[in-house]
Amino acid sequence: MLERGIEGILFRSRWLMAPFYIGLVIALLVLLFKFGHELLHFVTHALDATESDTILGILTLVDLTFTGNLVLIVIFSGYENFVSKIDPNGHPDWPEWMTRVDFSGLKQKLLASIVAISAIALLKAFMNLDKGADTTWLMWLVIIHAVFVLSSLVLALSDRLSNHEEPH
Repeated sequence: MLERGIEGILFRSRWLMAPFYIGLVIALLVLLFKFGHELLHFVTHALDATESDTILGILTLVDLTFTGNLVLIVIFSGYENFVSKIDPNGHPDWPEWMTRVDFSGLKQKLLASIVAISAIALLKAFMNLDKGADTTWLMWLVIIHAVFVLSSLVLALSDRLSNHEEPH
């Protein structure tokens, strides 16, 4: 009876994660505000911008979009995997991935998004080299990006190996 009570408490404790996902929705709204601010800045300075400034502005918008995608993946996949199933019935435009991403898929999507965000940061730093940017900083960005790429490959390989070991 004591064991059953403890298990009940542990099972219900998953709802403690729900406020975290609500907080991420609020963070997504803040990111939307930042995106709008950057877009307004980009558009209002388009006539005076150099080609490099235009590319950097677009990369900033893409970077913010990838970050928003990352937050959205964490919200839906995390809630679905750790709190409660989401019923997609009655939502014809519901993306299929939302109810199909398991924890392993979530890790891979997260790392893929982080690699993409890192690549954009690296490209932005590279584009700023002509403005006298510090090359030491660029070297560190390359190293960090390489670590993210390597981590993604190791995770994908370990997931693939663990999936082959499971009986079918």
